[in-house]
Amino acid sequence: MDSRKNASTAIAEQFGERLKRTRLNRDMTQSEVAERAGVSRLAVLNAEKGDVRLKVLVAILSALDLAGQLDLFLPSQDVSPMQLARLKGRMRQRASGQRKTGTAEPAQAPRSPASRESETGKKTWAEWESRRNAASDHRSQI
Repeated sequence: MDSRKNASTAIAEQFGERLKRTRLNRDMTQSEVAERAGVSRLAVLNAEKGDVRLKVLVAILSALDLAGQLDLFLPSQDVSPMQLARLKGRMRQRASGQRKTGTAEPAQAPRSPASRESETGKKTWAEWESRRNAASDHRSQI
């Protein structure tokens, strides 16, 4: 559990650093971002340290003109046709808490999104970052 917390903290801090770098690249002060986002300067400061509430993060991303990046960060999830058939057309409201495993397997340490391969076809954090960097490089060439 401790390694999960450490990984989460590291990712949050890295995300905060990216927010700060974006703000500085746009030549904006924390106060300017706070005003545009409708939050306090302290909220922006905390976000840049990786400690931020979701609503505040979305407001800051909007103030930095990055709200469109949220679809890359967390794409919308479709309901699988099998699950929809099982639920007789109703949308699932909560998880069952039961895992489908044929055999009892030992628990594996969680892998960070950056190190996990894209087994499901979904973008990993590293793929997302690579795509973002490529887009940034393309914009700088224009």
